[in-house]
Amino acid sequence: MTTTAALRTAPGPRGRPLVGVLPEVRRDPLRFLTETARTYGEVARYRLGPLRSFLISGPDGVRHVLQENVRNYTKDHFSYSMVRWVAGDGLLTSQGDFWLRQRRLAQPAFHRQRIAALGAGMARAAAERVDSWAPAAESGRPIDAAEEMTHLALRIVGESLFGGGLGERTATVSRAFTTISEQLVTRFRTMRLLPPVLPFGQDRAFREATAALDEVVYGIIAERRRRGGDSGDLLSMLMLAQDEETGERMDDRQLRDEVLTMLVAGHETTATTLAWAWALLARHPEVERRLHTELDEALAGRAPAAEDLPRMPYTRMVIDETLRLYPPAYIVSRKVMEEDEIAGFRIPAGVSVDISPYVTHRSPALWERPDAFEPERFTPERAAGRHRYAYFPFSGGPRQCIGNSFALMEAQLVLATVAERYRLRPLHTGPLDAEPLITLRPRGGLPVMLERRA
Repeated sequence: MTTTAALRTAPGPRGRPLVGVLPEVRRDPLRFLTETARTYGEVARYRLGPLRSFLISGPDGVRHVLQENVRNYTKDHFSYSMVRWVAGDGLLTSQGDFWLRQRRLAQPAFHRQRIAALGAGMARAAAERVDSWAPAAESGRPIDAAEEMTHLALRIVGESLFGGGLGERTATVSRAFTTISEQLVTRFRTMRLLPPVLPFGQDRAFREATAALDEVVYGIIAERRRRGGDSGDLLSMLMLAQDEETGERMDDRQLRDEVLTMLVAGHETTATTLAWAWALLARHPEVERRLHTELDEALAGRAPAAEDLPRMPYTRMVIDETLRLYPPAYIVSRKVMEEDEIAGFRIPAGVSVDISPYVTHRSPALWERPDAFEPERFTPERAAGRHRYAYFPFSGGPRQCIGNSFALMEAQLVLATVAERYRLRPLHTGPLDAEPLITLRPRGGLPVMLERRA
């Protein structure tokens, strides 16, 4: 490492006294992050109220944080402390030896062959959801594509990972997660970092939403304990796994944290990605035509299956490009444990480091026409030589999302199932407006009219 005296101080917006750049972040966080990176470069510093933060947007710096010096950039960050109010110590929030143990226990459930075997259930669930749209298509009634994708993704994750659908509990999970997501973002942007324990309306709503999720998850665990046996799914693996040293198994609280993490993370990213895909396809008819041509040639009118995916490369490119423009996990933060150097700039101990796939994925230095929707950028020829961390919608390094293969297969199968039978025509055709909550959602949902394909 370069000596501290030789390191540069990163540039960045000055902000205002006491509050720093909080007003700009509250007003439009995506614009603030993008303009900060383009104005000040791949390492920029700013102040969020009392908190000092650095935005790392260059791919070499991202790799340094997520992979090369990952132990120095921890989840001892207030944003994860807030998520722990809900998710406890699941894979998303846990650290150190405990995280490594849980990751090893869960890994077999996400083996490539096992994921491929889940494809039939994903395709069946997608086909049944699309079948349910027939009355709306015939009557000319709009549906909310974002809401439909959420319900479908919740069914798929419930059946694939926990052995059964959520049924009527789907709406409960969706409402509770939306409440929690909105509140966590509001609390962060207003620096309300205390747990929701006060007897006021917002705190009470937060506790009620968390209790609703607990009721669903503990119900899943209780049902499985009553049934007994090994169903071969993730929940069975976690319930039967034993600590190598003590021989102990997870108690209900530990199981709850992992199940809740998988349930929420396993549906939200895919549902949000698909909603953005429909919005983008409707605005780019040439891309939609090429997608339809591929589906017609590969499937010849039959329902898609997992084994069809290698014959549908453009379908995958549409998903990849959607994830580039609208990555669900649009920002992640870490706490710096010891002073470090990134791109010749000093990164002090104790500060926060922010990494934004949304910002890096739209960098003019890395992507031609970065704001354009062009799935062809993910052809093997154009992707060859691209920096590994120019594109990282599922993070990277040892903390890369364990369910990325699951999510990508699900997204491709759902996209193919729907696009083979319908064109989705949004009621609002103006500029796309993103709502940055815990994930990056289309603001106001996505009301669409269904247009049957011949």
